[in-house]
Amino acid sequence: MKKSFVLFFGLVMSHLAFAQEALFNAADLKSPEINADKTVTFRFFAPKADSVFITGDFLPTMKIKSRFGLVDVPKPALMQKDAKGVWTFTSDALAPELYSYSFTVDGLRSIDPNNPFLNRDVATVTNIFIVGGPQADYYKVNDIAHGSVTRRWYDSPGLGIDRRVTIYTPPGYESSNATYPVLYLLHGAGGDEEAWIALGRTAQIMDNLIAQGKAKPMIVVMPNGNASQDAAPGEGNTGFYKPQFMAPRTMEGSYEGAFMDIVKFVEKNYRVNAKKESRAIAGLSMGGFHSMHISRFYPNTFDYVGLFSAAIMPREDATAKVYSNIDETLKVQKENGTKLYWIAIGKTDFLYQANVDFRKKLDGMGMKYEYVESEGGHIWRNWRVYLSQFVPKLFNE
Repeated sequence: MKKSFVLFFGLVMSHLAFAQEALFNAADLKSPEINADKTVTFRFFAPKADSVFITGDFLPTMKIKSRFGLVDVPKPALMQKDAKGVWTFTSDALAPELYSYSFTVDGLRSIDPNNPFLNRDVATVTNIFIVGGPQADYYKVNDIAHGSVTRRWYDSPGLGIDRRVTIYTPPGYESSNATYPVLYLLHGAGGDEEAWIALGRTAQIMDNLIAQGKAKPMIVVMPNGNASQDAAPGEGNTGFYKPQFMAPRTMEGSYEGAFMDIVKFVEKNYRVNAKKESRAIAGLSMGGFHSMHISRFYPNTFDYVGLFSAAIMPREDATAKVYSNIDETLKVQKENGTKLYWIAIGKTDFLYQANVDFRKKLDGMGMKYEYVESEGGHIWRNWRVYLSQFVPKLFNE
């Protein structure tokens, strides 16, 4: 008994010593530290580690093979260890932007324990920070009037379940009697109704654009585009589970066919202008695919359409009615007229050629559109910029 107690006491003291070491040697580290010259210093306390790498979207990229072909990913950088066991890395001067990063400690991926600010993209959690400046200031919470963000549940007869949706209402909505236009903003593969509000900084972008007089006050509706889900992982009736890149029934037509369930819910429960000229739909990647198909399947419903790095490509499971007669329904959409059909993509996006081919189709039928080509690939950095460029073009006529 005495020997067991001594062993137990030793383990407790060892744990307390480790906890105390972490408390006094790690918790007071500043990481990341944004320096005056816009370089950023990262620190990680791991005295017994043999190697610590940092990876983030501010680092040079390298090409790797993926299911989509060659894609650019950040190249990890080795951090340097000092005599106290603190690993350090300082970046080059960074342009204004919201950045994400993580560490790899002896082969094990880790978040930064000194930075509590995180984002989830599919099943990957990364730390985030903002280097201030012209574009990045749209992503900050500034001292201006703010809108509200709510999570609502709506009945979807088309899908046979109640589903969760994220809705942004502009500053002053609750205290006014005004009616508002609506932007339906759709996420990409692996995302859900949390993606645009978290990764896309939608509320911050909208607040700042409206405060600067660059955008009309509007409601932004961010649905879950995965027909098999009632809500984001951990938020619905299936509880906690690991998110996956392509959930079942994601791009097979069910969601697009039932999309008017969302529109009807919004127009019944919010003060909106329930007219074509007051409705916009836009999305990134898979959400661009959805936006293209929804807007032509309901060809007299949306006056504004935005395709951000749209995943416009043939799919073997795309056999639903919503995917039939594409050319004919696009022609009807053209004849009904749109005030804006807006396409944007990065030069190194793996979907670049698919968008070139789609624009050729539109050109061949004489359908007018605006086209924006940016640097970079299939990344949130581009999609946040596209949103901040697209929104000021809405509802101005």
